[in-house]
Amino acid sequence: MITYATLTQFRARLGLPAGDDETDARLLVALRQATAQIDRFTARRFAPVVQTRRYAFHDPRSLRLDLDLLELLAITNGDGQAIPPEAALLLPEGDGPRHAILLQPTAGVWFVPGENVAAAIAVRGIWGTHDAWSEAWRASGEALAATLDAETGQIAVSDADGPDAAGVAPRFQAGQLLRLDDEYLHVTAVDATTDMLSIIRGVRGTTAASHTAGALLEVYLPPEDVTALCLRWAAWLYQQADAAIGAGADWLYPPDLPDDLRRLAAPLRYVRVA
Repeated sequence: MITYATLTQFRARLGLPAGDDETDARLLVALRQATAQIDRFTARRFAPVVQTRRYAFHDPRSLRLDLDLLELLAITNGDGQAIPPEAALLLPEGDGPRHAILLQPTAGVWFVPGENVAAAIAVRGIWGTHDAWSEAWRASGEALAATLDAETGQIAVSDADGPDAAGVAPRFQAGQLLRLDDEYLHVTAVDATTDMLSIIRGVRGTTAASHTAGALLEVYLPPEDVTALCLRWAAWLYQQADAAIGAGADWLYPPDLPDDLRRLAAPLRYVRVA
């Protein structure tokens, strides 16, 4: 699974030397546990996932969503017909997550129940929570040097630890989510000596595909406050002498969660509006 902070960021948080990899396995487990616990505590997901969700028919013009929607890809009506995405107004307007779909009166289309009223409307989209979705992906400064097939689990780059488009180095870090065309990839390891990335293909609901030379590699940037929370949460988990990191430390959550972490996470919690 991806994490809301990277191994490089976590080493810096703990003051560990960049080349000290003896505790990497334990650090990664702490980051994964922190990420999972943040998701459960907030009832949200702060990394995008491509998914089709089905909704009951209630109103011919509006549809309320049970998860944060970042981008609408397609709507299939209760009668099996597609509704053009441009006919839909996503609410609330802005660059953050959306919680409802309103069909434009001038579009001439309506939601219909079909035979299965309880799961009539299929919404395919990119789901997740981000306060600035249009800025959530940053250019890594790297592009594919050659065609990449759908099975390859490694990518050769020209400079794995060089700065990205914003001057941040290293540009690639273990734990990152990358975007290559419409495919999401999870970085599991970075070899700066050979400039090779080890990746898991087709993650977060996407499909591994072939990509042509020149396709750009983009890096997902979680919300900054979520990254900061993940680092602090993971540091707390890591420093628990009896936490048995990697062997079922969930007993620490939520009863023993420190008050400062609760205060930081509370504003991020999903609040359902009646």
